[in-house]
Amino acid sequence: MNKPCAVLFDRDETLVVDVPFNGDPEKVQPAPNARALLDRLRAAGLPLAVVSNQSGVGRGLLTLEAVDAVNRKIEELLGPFAGFFVCPHTPQDACECRKPKPKLILDAAAALGVDPACCVYVGDRQSDVEAARNAGAIPLKVEGPHGLEDAVNAILS
Repeated sequence: MNKPCAVLFDRDETLVVDVPFNGDPEKVQPAPNARALLDRLRAAGLPLAVVSNQSGVGRGLLTLEAVDAVNRKIEELLGPFAGFFVCPHTPQDACECRKPKPKLILDAAAALGVDPACCVYVGDRQSDVEAARNAGAIPLKVEGPHGLEDAVNAILS
């Protein structure tokens, strides 16, 4: 893979172990060696951001403030991200930001000042792959949080 200009990540089951509709920062469990792996990307000069569907907000199961608190905990544990881009809607809301639509990936690339075509988007679901393709970004599918190491190695190879 050519060196990307930025790396965007799905959050749950990619950077952290998925806790459905998690609004509790104390339940955040990073992927194995996640901090060291992400620091390798940062050391290579790559900006990192998180792009995540959080339908629990639209379902009334958690608040945007709770999502923000979890994201702050993730940043505390895994190091700085250039941004967190969140869709709070349910699949039934027919919004423009829910993956597999490309809006959040395009927003993240714009915020980072990079072309989406040179961004790698790392996620665990087919909707992540489709969102990357729909944005013109490079999809990289992982098999849960244990796949993060393989993803980082592929990006840096």
